[in-house]
Amino acid sequence: MSKKLFIETLGCQMNTRDTEHIIAELSVHGNYTPTLNSSEADLIIINTCSVREKPVAKLFSELGQFNKIKKDGAKIGVCGCTASHLGGEIIKRAPYVDFVVGARNVSKISYAVENKGTIEIDINNDETSYEFSEYRSSNFKANINISLGCDKQCTFCIVPATRGDEISIPPEIILNEVRKSVNSGMKEIFLLGQNVNNYGKHFSNKESDKWTFTKLLQEISKVEGVERIRFTSPHPLHMDDEFIEEFTSNPKICKLIHVPLQSGSTKILKDMKRGYTKEWFLNRCEKIKSKIPNVRISTDIIVAFPGETEKDFLDTLDVVEQVKFDQIFNFKYSPRPNTPAATMEQIESEIGTRRLQTLIDLHKTHQDEHMKKNIGTVHKVYFEDLKPNGEIMGFSDNGLQVFVKGSEELLGKIINVEITHNSRTSLKGIIIE
Repeated sequence: MSKKLFIETLGCQMNTRDTEHIIAELSVHGNYTPTLNSSEADLIIINTCSVREKPVAKLFSELGQFNKIKKDGAKIGVCGCTASHLGGEIIKRAPYVDFVVGARNVSKISYAVENKGTIEIDINNDETSYEFSEYRSSNFKANINISLGCDKQCTFCIVPATRGDEISIPPEIILNEVRKSVNSGMKEIFLLGQNVNNYGKHFSNKESDKWTFTKLLQEISKVEGVERIRFTSPHPLHMDDEFIEEFTSNPKICKLIHVPLQSGSTKILKDMKRGYTKEWFLNRCEKIKSKIPNVRISTDIIVAFPGETEKDFLDTLDVVEQVKFDQIFNFKYSPRPNTPAATMEQIESEIGTRRLQTLIDLHKTHQDEHMKKNIGTVHKVYFEDLKPNGEIMGFSDNGLQVFVKGSEELLGKIINVEITHNSRTSLKGIIIE
């Protein structure tokens, strides 16, 4: 008989893809089917993130709630980055947890489910050649991992300690996933990695051909049926002219790019071990914008990193003012265990809060400017979500969320939309021929 699987997914798109792998593996090897009702599940899994604030407290709070409502005999497991970090401590603190599987050990999920007390958290485990069973949470776009782990040593980040060293997935496996995705009707491919444009630097099976991220983008573009390519996140350090030329000139690559700034201060960037300067970052963004006027650029920014002075913060505001990012994921620095920045001299919380609000307020003015400019323009929108109010939602090539009146026959189609209304975060329009 089929068993029910409930998964709560926290964190980034890579975690979302890991969840798809977990569902696929347990469907094939354990006869599980997904459910949205945790109280009816035979197996409850939390796929954790260790990047956001207070991840450990959130994990044990969630575990406690699930333990209260689970049905008799149901199993509970913990996967993901916090699982990698805490390992056996999870079962010590929550003895009702049946297994722990880290972010680099997803292929072992079927074994873990059947073997109570399993702890698989080896961050050096190599899954790059493992071909997972097929499962997609979307009928319209395919998330595809192109690498595992990270070879950077950013002083604020715990990811290398939870996902291990960076290894690129062999191109033939990636291209095979792309072909299977478009053959099932998907038009959009979303490539995932901690630093996607570092692709090809490290293969576990020593690929004979020289592969770069640019070459991978070119080969994916040749696959019949691929209409849109997105990716996240490129690292500013590896944004060479060849990559920028491919991004700006390839019509299949969507013109929204996430370029994580973290800080606008060259001094703080050095303390963060980011490997680039304020000037380099501005140069890369200017080069992209000069080639594509309607490009949208998003970023990540951390304020109140240890040692950040008012001058350093003003440097960040200066970059924001010059680039005028379309979207910013803002964070006030908070220490992560086993990271160098956690031992540095911390900034007072009130200062961080003030700086964060200043940054948010500045960004809102830029968002309002950007969104108003879309009134009267026409965008090609790929529709993927039917709303209960008679609207249908999709995304433009450059990543704008667009709503129109429509029904399910528009799903999976790319259609011209003239924009008639805007808010700070989305657009509304009418379909035109």
